[in-house]
Amino acid sequence: MLIVALKNRYRTLALLARLGLARSTYFYHRARMNLEDKYLSIRQAMKVAFESNHRCYGYRRLKAYMTREFILISEKVVRRLMKQESLFVPKPKRRRYSSYLGEFSPAPENIIDREFQAAAPNEKWLTDITEFHIRAGKVYLSPIIDYFDGLVISWTIGTSSDADLVNTMLDATVEPIADSEARPIANSDRGGHYRWPDWLERIDAATLDVTKGELAGQSRM
Repeated sequence: MLIVALKNRYRTLALLARLGLARSTYFYHRARMNLEDKYLSIRQAMKVAFESNHRCYGYRRLKAYMTREFILISEKVVRRLMKQESLFVPKPKRRRYSSYLGEFSPAPENIIDREFQAAAPNEKWLTDITEFHIRAGKVYLSPIIDYFDGLVISWTIGTSSDADLVNTMLDATVEPIADSEARPIANSDRGGHYRWPDWLERIDAATLDVTKGELAGQSRM
């Protein structure tokens, strides 16, 4: 189509060379452009059906619709015509899971300040919730990882990302250090799970010198 539009201004061979198009290919498609489209009425019927059904018909449902209207064409033709007419069903964007629920309490002090290295065990901990999709459905993993060596200190897994998931994990984490002098800094994404009262009470019970304003996000236990 571009060559046809420009052939009165430029030589055809020069246009073919510039576009990297073979001469035989050009003349083949130019001849096809002059042929009558035998699917013209079918294209129009497909577009009407697609638009009148809120643009939610895939090729199978559109094929069934055409059959009910006594228009007999194969699924292969339906798919080709849909592609040519840009009849695509919009796919909703998949929302990735995030535990962040917004700012509903004072933001904690950024104690770590992107210093993600630790000189000793139980100095800095990282926690978050990860979503996995398996055949049985969704599962959620809540671990606590030591920045020092990447060791998973404790973890829980469940089918619901609720308070019990993170609270059970925290209980198993702080129990071994309850009688020690270790006071790790717990680094999270400041999501709602790490601002719920049960989480804050557990953090407070495991600390000596922390204030509630510092407990979520990056907080000293």
